[in-house]
Amino acid sequence: MQTCRICDTNIVRTWFGATAGEDEIETNDPAERNLTMTNVTFLGSGGFSTALAIHLARQATSRATIWGRDAAFCERLGAVRVNDRHLPGFPIPATVNITSDIHLAVAEADLIVASVPTVHLRKTLEAIRCEIPPGLPLLSLVKGLEIGTMARPSQIAAEVLGDRKLAVLSGPSHAEEVAEGRPTSVVVASDDFEFAETVRSIFNSGPLRVYVNQDPVGVELAGALKNIMGIAAGICDGLGFGDNAKAALLTRGLVEMTRFAVAHGAKPATFFGLAGVGDLMTTCFSPHGRNRALGERLAQGLSLQQAQAATSNVVEGVFTTASVARAARKMQIEMPITMAVERILAGEMSPREAVVDLMSRPAKDENFEY
Repeated sequence: MQTCRICDTNIVRTWFGATAGEDEIETNDPAERNLTMTNVTFLGSGGFSTALAIHLARQATSRATIWGRDAAFCERLGAVRVNDRHLPGFPIPATVNITSDIHLAVAEADLIVASVPTVHLRKTLEAIRCEIPPGLPLLSLVKGLEIGTMARPSQIAAEVLGDRKLAVLSGPSHAEEVAEGRPTSVVVASDDFEFAETVRSIFNSGPLRVYVNQDPVGVELAGALKNIMGIAAGICDGLGFGDNAKAALLTRGLVEMTRFAVAHGAKPATFFGLAGVGDLMTTCFSPHGRNRALGERLAQGLSLQQAQAATSNVVEGVFTTASVARAARKMQIEMPITMAVERILAGEMSPREAVVDLMSRPAKDENFEY
């Protein structure tokens, strides 16, 4: 049995039973196991796409390909078999193909998985759309909103690549823990329920549990909005305000997220599931959270530029905050935490001043009307 760096083998066996290479399955050869293999191509060589490719290779039920725009990086990734830029410390199995040739990457693909930061998504898809076969289904892992247009990642994909089956996957799923093989639950959502179930069948195995949701708008917006609250939570941590303050922040932050999403057609219940409160908790508490880490650096006195320079990963919440705050003002949606984060990122207010401002707002009743 393949084991993760940290998880105890017996714990994994207890939770999930024997896996490939153990009692029920005597071989990892798909042909001998009479399985239909699905070819999954990840567009983007970031941490989460790498982690899911490792997961698929570990389960030996799908063939994974990682495609990246940077030829030199892909060549190095293929040689060293470790994504030391975005997911250091986790060997990439030899069965995972890595290439910068988009034609080869999608030639036999049954599913393409978009895993490119929102700020780069449209330009990336436009550059390769001639190579993407018409009708090839797409799953989005992207958590953000496009600057200016407020387009969700799945909307960007539809606009650039044309009509095809689309789904989004989200939930509390740090790449490091997925790569380690730690128990993780996520949700996949689509307007096409059968397609959502197909995606679930591809990824739902071993330590990764996948639920189906029929509110793709809510799931996608939840994945974007929680990044704003992640920055706010990091500021709270950096200022040393403690558990009371952080609990209040996340509770009221969840109300803001839901209020904004419902105004854009989402279902309130989605925000009390994995894509909502689940992802919010992971983002705001985990040391892996890049948005939380950026907020913490801001609270410690770093400028936005300095805080961003401290990581090689795109911090989606920075871009999402500006887009959401602009839309909230236009639609007159009350989002005081989001507005405070916007002012901090713009350098108009210090983190401590923003907290004082929030705590000085007029007293009001607690309500959950959206």
